[in-house]
Amino acid sequence: MRVVDQMGQKLEVNLPAQRIVSLVPSQTEFLHALGLDNEVIGLTKFCIHPNVWWHGKKRVGGTKNVDLEKVRLLSPDLIIGNKEENSKENIADLKEICPVWMSDISNLEEAYEMMSELGKLTNREVRAEEIVAQIKKEFSELQSLKNKPKVAYFIWKKPWMCVGKDTFVNHLLEVCGFENAIVEDRYPAIEESDFPDVDFVFLSSEPYPFKEKEMIEMKKFFSKAKIVVVDGEYFSWYGSRLLLAPRYFNSLLATLHG
Repeated sequence: MRVVDQMGQKLEVNLPAQRIVSLVPSQTEFLHALGLDNEVIGLTKFCIHPNVWWHGKKRVGGTKNVDLEKVRLLSPDLIIGNKEENSKENIADLKEICPVWMSDISNLEEAYEMMSELGKLTNREVRAEEIVAQIKKEFSELQSLKNKPKVAYFIWKKPWMCVGKDTFVNHLLEVCGFENAIVEDRYPAIEESDFPDVDFVFLSSEPYPFKEKEMIEMKKFFSKAKIVVVDGEYFSWYGSRLLLAPRYFNSLLATLHG
């Protein structure tokens, strides 16, 4: 059957997919939520949820350096990737093995679309729509901030890197009621002399594992801001992890103003 992915690419897929390699941690977790324990045969070393899959299924390298030979030996009939998470060169080579369905996500609506489409590809449409409906319900109970405080969301050190516009994290920051102080797109590197004036500094737990020592270090640059280490999975994972995100956000927002 001919399908179109979120990058507008047309591909021929035998439905439902029976041998799936997933190259994106958040999408891997969603495939588990769909009940595809037998169908998913390969994943990346960063696909840590669920733990039983990480230990029990074949790992095919990282998200940006997939081992083509390991994938080829699995004989997949569908590979699931993401425009941002995976390298363009890797994906081009993987297309020589089997169809590759790519997601492209910068907001909740696109995340919902991804989940619905993967439900169709795997004959799990009903379950996928149940998950999407539950996520929407959870977000309807989010107590977002009304005063639009400014925030800088850091994802890396040496160099310092922040989340900019046109990203899923930026979208969720806005949903929570924050204004992103970083005006550049994507993930710009920021010189210490250019750190913005903000109300809050969020140090993400991933991809760089920020901890308390970085909070202390940041105080010399942000003397007036509240500095917090936040769980990056809730801000950047766009699969079934979103079921838990609004409750985490409500707890975080309550703490910030506590």
